[in-house]
Amino acid sequence: MLKIGITGGIGSGKTTVCKVFETLGIPVFYADTVAKQIMTTDAILINGIKKAFGEQSYFEDGSLNNKHIANIVFADEKELAKLNALVHPAVFRAFDQWDAELPKNTPYSVKEAALLFESGSYKMCDKNILVTAPHHLKIAWVTQRDKVNEEQVLARMNKQFTDEQKLKMADFVIQNNPNTSIILQVLDLHQQFLKL
Repeated sequence: MLKIGITGGIGSGKTTVCKVFETLGIPVFYADTVAKQIMTTDAILINGIKKAFGEQSYFEDGSLNNKHIANIVFADEKELAKLNALVHPAVFRAFDQWDAELPKNTPYSVKEAALLFESGSYKMCDKNILVTAPHHLKIAWVTQRDKVNEEQVLARMNKQFTDEQKLKMADFVIQNNPNTSIILQVLDLHQQFLKL
């Protein structure tokens, strides 16, 4: 079965694009959502996090101590890389299991991940889509959605590859701007993927 990766910088609209694929009956794996879930369910990952960041990484009820982890990883690039090295393989395992359980007649599946290129997981996909949006619109959307200021949005953006870097690795681009239709772009790609 064909595997399609979808990514885009923060605020680019990749989730909106995925929702269109879902309305066409295509299953979508949301890597970032799954990553949050498995940090409290995957025993290998939980043990790795405790070893790397201390027992206080989890509360007694088994929930993740987000504040403790965030204080460590957002203050030090090496610590963030350490966390990613633990989380990404666990997400790969979860995706493989999810993909194996899809009905055999599924034409293709979509994997949505903010760090698709940064994590190297794009190599596990047959084709990859980059969702782009004008810089000023991304900032406006994220400040409104997440109730954060522009400085905080830019700090998050700086942790990701730029669109220019991602373009070199993408097979297809969906432009999310007021002058183009996301639905028409997705329908066009859907027809192409059904022929592959």
